[in-house]
Amino acid sequence: MLQILLYVFIGIIAIQLFYYLIVFGKFAFAKAQKITPKRIPISVIVCAKNEEENVKNFIPLLLEQNYSDYEIVLIDDASSDETLEIFEAFERQHSNVKLVKVQNNEAFWGNKKFALTLGIKAASKEYLLFTDADCYPTSKDWILNMSAQFTMHKTIVLGYGAYEKIKGSFLNKIIRFETMLTATQYFSWAKMGKPYMGVGRNLAYKREEFFRVNGFIDHMNVRSGDDDLFINQAAKASNTTICYTPESFTVSEPKLTWKEWFNQKRRHVSTAKLYKGFDKFQLILYYFSQLSFLILAIILLAFQFQWMIVGGLVVFRYLFAWITMGYAAGKLKEKDVMYWFPVIEITLIFTQLNVFFTNLVSKPVHWK
Repeated sequence: MLQILLYVFIGIIAIQLFYYLIVFGKFAFAKAQKITPKRIPISVIVCAKNEEENVKNFIPLLLEQNYSDYEIVLIDDASSDETLEIFEAFERQHSNVKLVKVQNNEAFWGNKKFALTLGIKAASKEYLLFTDADCYPTSKDWILNMSAQFTMHKTIVLGYGAYEKIKGSFLNKIIRFETMLTATQYFSWAKMGKPYMGVGRNLAYKREEFFRVNGFIDHMNVRSGDDDLFINQAAKASNTTICYTPESFTVSEPKLTWKEWFNQKRRHVSTAKLYKGFDKFQLILYYFSQLSFLILAIILLAFQFQWMIVGGLVVFRYLFAWITMGYAAGKLKEKDVMYWFPVIEITLIFTQLNVFFTNLVSKPVHWK
């Protein structure tokens, strides 16, 4: 029996080798990205609901962008705080700011996708760049870098949305590692011609892509997924590219408690079950290989069965995983999280398991 488990263990490591070196290596070992500015007209779209402090602090940063032809479409999704009043002040003061006021709608109450649809229809430019109300760009050349990736055929651009670093917080390291890992996954699969998701914190596409798939209509009843479900439906090898220049990153405020982060993960995971078949398969296979590697390594080492071989395989696996993710982390300016790689990885594996079982018994809470 232990001999069979050893063979299975070797097979699991082979699967991991495929993911880390073949798939993730597409992004991790890619050359640094260079841009050629396009200066195409851009509509930056920000949807907010009860975000008065964030929009007060971050919208001014969008107004300081070093770009000649852009507008900012501010969508107030029926806020009950001062968000609308702040948006109205920005619209009065800046000619390139357009405000979209969303009233509570009985059919689409609290649905961010409905609010975004109104904002997209109100945008006057053909190219749309999205970010969230709690996000800010890392440079004044954010629009320039993201828009530079558009070509005649590449009409969807996937960007990186990072989280702020909090010194001395292990939770923050976990959040940033997971964000870096997720970006490595969707960047890598996009480079392999299988784009499957993006993040609304930093995402761009041509307006025609939105209407080509009838917007969010196929998943309007799902509260989340205005970014990943849309990209899963609309993105193809022929129309999708990525942007990972440091000047193109956005940064968000991370969750500060384990409970808040866990609930956020529940919302994200709940949409993955609606992905295309292949995309669900590759994500499940990756997670299964991670969990199986850990369990089989513990069993085989506990029984000291061929412990030198098993130990060598464990070291080999962590070595190639660490190297690949280290290169990816370097590209995404997250190198510091790699010092904790084994501990964070194990924490994430069991967190994912907990999220899966929790979502089976109760539904996560979405955009309010």
